[in-house]
Amino acid sequence: MNVGKMDKVIRGIIGVGAASFAYFGAESGGTLGIILYVIAGIMIVTAAVGFCPIYKIIGTNTCKLDLETK
Repeated sequence: MNVGKMDKVIRGIIGVGAASFAYFGAESGGTLGIILYVIAGIMIVTAAVGFCPIYKIIGTNTCKLDLETK
């Protein structure tokens, strides 16, 4: 896990907002709608799982718990 509690909340809000805008917005069937659905999916999955691959690559960790074994 490398995504903290507040980070999860923010990702969830962004994900739901992007999905809502893609569904209810004027661009729901266009390229922008597809991009927003992809962004929403990524945000919601990373919030639910608590792991962000990009954070792993750049060495960032917003989770306060040290779950790595030594």
